[in-house]
Amino acid sequence: MTKQLIIDGTPIEVEDGTTLMHACEAAGSEIPRFCYHERLSIAGNCRMCLVEVQGSPKPVASCAMLVNDLPPNKDGSPKIVSTNTALVKKAREGVMEFLLINHPLDCPICDQGGECDLQDQAMAFGIGGSRYRENKRAVEEKHIGPLIKTIMTRCIHCTRCVRYMTEVAGVEELGLISRGEDAEITTYLENGILSEMSANVVDLCPVGALTHRPWAFNARPWEMTGTESIDVMDAVGSAIRVDTRGGAVMRVLPRNNDAVNEEWISDKTRHVADGLKSQRLDQPFIRKNGRLEPATWNAALSLVAENLKAAKPDRIGAIAGDLAGAEEMFALKDLLTRFGATSFDCRQAGDKLDPKLGRASYLFNSSIEGIELADAILIVGSNPRLEAPILNARIRKRWRAGGLKVGVVGQAADVTYPVDYLGAGPETLVDIANGRHAFAEVLKSAKYPMVIVGQSAFARADGLAVLAAAARIAVDACAAKDAAWNGFNVLHTAAARVAGLDLGFVPGKGGKDLAGILGGGLEFVYLLGADECDLSGLGSAFVVYQGSHGDHGASRADVVLPGAAYTEKSATYVNTEGRAQQTVKAAFAPGDAKEDWTILRQLSQQAGATLPYDRLSELRAAMYKSAPQLAHLDAIETRAVSGLETLAKLSGVVSPEPFKTAITDFYMTNPIARSSAVMAGMSALRAAHDQKLSAAE
Repeated sequence: MTKQLIIDGTPIEVEDGTTLMHACEAAGSEIPRFCYHERLSIAGNCRMCLVEVQGSPKPVASCAMLVNDLPPNKDGSPKIVSTNTALVKKAREGVMEFLLINHPLDCPICDQGGECDLQDQAMAFGIGGSRYRENKRAVEEKHIGPLIKTIMTRCIHCTRCVRYMTEVAGVEELGLISRGEDAEITTYLENGILSEMSANVVDLCPVGALTHRPWAFNARPWEMTGTESIDVMDAVGSAIRVDTRGGAVMRVLPRNNDAVNEEWISDKTRHVADGLKSQRLDQPFIRKNGRLEPATWNAALSLVAENLKAAKPDRIGAIAGDLAGAEEMFALKDLLTRFGATSFDCRQAGDKLDPKLGRASYLFNSSIEGIELADAILIVGSNPRLEAPILNARIRKRWRAGGLKVGVVGQAADVTYPVDYLGAGPETLVDIANGRHAFAEVLKSAKYPMVIVGQSAFARADGLAVLAAAARIAVDACAAKDAAWNGFNVLHTAAARVAGLDLGFVPGKGGKDLAGILGGGLEFVYLLGADECDLSGLGSAFVVYQGSHGDHGASRADVVLPGAAYTEKSATYVNTEGRAQQTVKAAFAPGDAKEDWTILRQLSQQAGATLPYDRLSELRAAMYKSAPQLAHLDAIETRAVSGLETLAKLSGVVSPEPFKTAITDFYMTNPIARSSAVMAGMSALRAAHDQKLSAAE
């Protein structure tokens, strides 16, 4: 059904269920608003969006009025809606005057200055002064954690922050108390907000009541240069904007990408920026007499090349870390293969994923956006709230829409939506796979079933058997249903993992995997940003570490080669659903540090096996021949469930050991985060909170 309207003299036809605000905007009329937000429920409490409707005795709040709720004209003619009449202008001026009654005049020192909706709309729709002479109301500031700075006297009670925390983040820790002049937004118990996505409320706040505490008084928006890039703190690949000033990264903000992160990012993504300045490797180092000492690039690369050429092919190994870009992984494999090496591994957690089983065996095949179709989800060995907060918010969004059943096999945790806890270990998973569990029928009766397998399930000794059982569940549940729907989903935690599997950065014929490389017996080991594995067993091997931060890998290395962080290079990353995306260089690497692929190109020349590409475009052309899917940026393939047959037919014995959580400290998952003082503060806050809960229990 459609509805015909005449808006500011323009005839328009809109679908039933459309708000009057969207109908006006479709007709080309601008509607101001403070409380309304496209991804939150409608509150209708700021009244800034008032319009005049034919036959209505007073202006109407267009955000809360559906077009099909408008009473029809007696003669059947279309309703006339006006957004620019004298009545509307006076009404908006009155609303703005009320909103500014208690607002402090501190725009010159407000961090929201230059990005403030209140400033913009006061100029466009307000009047030049106020008739109120009474004293302004003051509100006590709230301490809601180390990420959000509050100046609550500025608050206009739009309740965006309250609705976001309740509806999207799933942590009901903000609300409005009291009434009338005493009304205020607070955390009730004056505790810090403990959500992995809390800082998004600052983007939502249309005034300066909530600002970023770590960035307070650091810079003005017009002083910074914005660069559109992607995030690598997890495997979701959220769209971000990196703001820099004078070559330094000042802040990270979200960009809209409906297919991936909508317009949200995690707190780690947003506030890890200070970690880009700390513990940085800015010059090469060579270990002499047990100590790492500064060296020149020529000396460091010559020593690496000398040891590489002296090592036997079967005693050369390489491990790619969680933040490595596809270009440097491809270049490293290309270089070491020229010396006969076959021992490679990008699965730093010990994953049992095998690219030989097909791409569908290691991807989030239903896609992140596809979660909104699901009507039954089985989560195996994962806590998506910590492993992928943005993806977890999608599941919560789907749950709020109704008709979703979620079952969990693994460690029990608060994931912000109700779940059926089915069991702790693989036995429950096998029962579901064999149809002996009631949840098997839930999945089979669902139109769009999903199975989500976390890292703690497939990074075990029996990981391949666990994956096979999960694949059987997905294949059986998807049988005789939509042929384009694949309900088998692997949830990665590392941004580099999928690209590494796509490039075949895994053991070749006769090569050693991660356990074999770390077990000793090798002469030459190249760590490409590998910091999350136990390096104590490398023995007397000559170890090269190439990365951006002085973390675990650098402390074991014999030679350290300083590379670039993700904000300092253009590199390809593939997210958990197989979507290839590229970071964009927003700043320069510090000191003598270089982009990673150029280091490997220079090393190849020193080692006498020069790689055949001098420019990034040439490297990518060669890489795309090896893995064509990396060339299709921001696109995902349609993967039928039939691609899982090989994995589903595998057999193996599963261990009775219960599944654990892959991430125990959300704020300390990579070298950049571990170098961040803000993340350290959040980690300490969460640890103290957990300790209080344990003591209370």
